[in-house]
Amino acid sequence: MANHKSAEKRARQTKRRTAVNSARRGRVRGSIRKVEEAIKAGDKKAAAEALRAAQPEIQRGATSRVVAKNAAARRISRLNARIKAMS
Repeated sequence: MANHKSAEKRARQTKRRTAVNSARRGRVRGSIRKVEEAIKAGDKKAAAEALRAAQPEIQRGATSRVVAKNAAARRISRLNARIKAMS
């Protein structure tokens, strides 16, 4: 438990940031899931549209360090490659 005023403030800030990061991580995962589902369904147009919507969300996650920068780039690149490979 926090014993100083500054430690209490840090605890409040940490709680608030954790909630924000958790929500952002959920949005990133959800957007990736939508792309994956469209790819699995074989709908290239829907998959491309889902990726277009997911890309900024993934980048925002990387900016706020919810997802590592290179991991975000790799994820976008691989999803894009899988969509291009669809017939």
